[in-house]
Amino acid sequence: MSARIPRQRAIPAAEGGQAPPTSAPHRPPGGSDGPLGPGDRGGRDGYSRTRDPRGPGPAHGAGLTLLVIEDDPGGALRLPELLAADGKPMRIRTARNLTEAERLLTDDVHCILLDLALPDGSPANGGTGPTGTPPPTGPGPVYDGSPRTTTDGTGAQGTGTGTGNSTDVDADELAPLRHVLRLAPRQAVLALTTSGDAERGARAVRVGAQDYLLRDELDSRVLSRAIQYAVERKRADAAQRQLHESRLRAQENARLERGLLPTPLLEGSPLRFSSRYRPGRSRALLGGDFYDTVRTPDGSVHVMIGDVCGHGPDEAALGVELRIAWRALTFAGLVGDELLGTLQKVLEHERPNDEIFATLCTVDIAPDGRRAGLCLAGHPSPLIVRHGPATTAGAAREQSAPRAELLPYDNGGPALGLLPRARWPRRQVELGGRWSLMLYTDGLIEGRVGEGNQRLGQDGMVEMVRRQLATGLRGDALLEAAVTEVRELNGGELTDDVAVLLLDRER
Repeated sequence: MSARIPRQRAIPAAEGGQAPPTSAPHRPPGGSDGPLGPGDRGGRDGYSRTRDPRGPGPAHGAGLTLLVIEDDPGGALRLPELLAADGKPMRIRTARNLTEAERLLTDDVHCILLDLALPDGSPANGGTGPTGTPPPTGPGPVYDGSPRTTTDGTGAQGTGTGTGNSTDVDADELAPLRHVLRLAPRQAVLALTTSGDAERGARAVRVGAQDYLLRDELDSRVLSRAIQYAVERKRADAAQRQLHESRLRAQENARLERGLLPTPLLEGSPLRFSSRYRPGRSRALLGGDFYDTVRTPDGSVHVMIGDVCGHGPDEAALGVELRIAWRALTFAGLVGDELLGTLQKVLEHERPNDEIFATLCTVDIAPDGRRAGLCLAGHPSPLIVRHGPATTAGAAREQSAPRAELLPYDNGGPALGLLPRARWPRRQVELGGRWSLMLYTDGLIEGRVGEGNQRLGQDGMVEMVRRQLATGLRGDALLEAAVTEVRELNGGELTDDVAVLLLDRER
């Protein structure tokens, strides 16, 4: 069954300007919009004043609304009764030109059916323009919206716009479509053309329309399916574009985070450095844990590991700032209490709120590698593995077995950012000849053991490392095995950031 679409006369949008709004037409029973009058769109004058062309677009759960734009003074265009996929009638709004269409285009419009024979309304083509500007007087090209000859005001005739350039013809023919695409970036657009001008419909799809239809082949089944297909394709295109943009942002963030991870500066040092880092945030490369190690010109090796409370990007950014500040202050010659006191000032100025604090452990190893200065700011004490004197004698093999234990952790200071005038004493420790020093954050020791509430803790970590050392694991293999076992004991991925460092001295 076909039904003539009544003309929208409440907003005449005549060639010379805009008529004042009139009373809203009677809404037909059954809930279908039909022709929409000013009173149907809200506001004192009925016009939508809050529509954002780049806004959220129509809701997925709402019934479909079709906006028909076609210049048909005689009302010759007849559309069949349209049903959405749920069987409900589609709401139809009609506009005779682009000015009227812009006023009827609200966020609840899902699809636009545009007659490609519609004049673009620009002054160059004898129209009023999108804002109702009257055309200039005097001779000029006349375009009626169809691909035919033009008159340049002197009686000469030619193809296209009178210039002989087919590109100019295409631009003029599709100017209304381009204008609609700019007005409605979130709505699906169907182009309507005649069977003898299918090529222009194909060009419309290349410009940005979701599909094109032939005027003399319209029926309820074809048009309803085309509208639903266009709406879903527009949604799919938008989702694909958002996914692509998200992937690009994720790649940029990954490159940025990877660039913020430290590069150890140990050139000239006999020490071997290994590390493992696992952020607690999903799909992140950088968390609130931070670390660094450098060799200063006097031959000393300085290593640091810290943990900003929290797991978000703000905490990760603060950790990077503290790491960079630590490196600069270390090269400036600061150690111990002076260094940590300055880092606390950096934290107090850079943290987003006063509740943020950071734990820290610093170790400065003497040039001979046999002793070090240790400072703890609320951080777990490092683990040292002493390997004993190097020997190949079988009788001395038991004596040279590695011995793992924690460095002294009494007499430490509070975490940075907790006490304004805190102090952090520097404790001298003996390392020995051959040793491995492991620094870690609390993510390694706070994982669960089994299904209960028991945590691994420092004692459990020491026992775990001893077992792994007994199997002959060293360096990177030792760190990988430690992190893997902690995750397995936890029953899955750890929720906290984990950073583990290992410095080895073989002689």
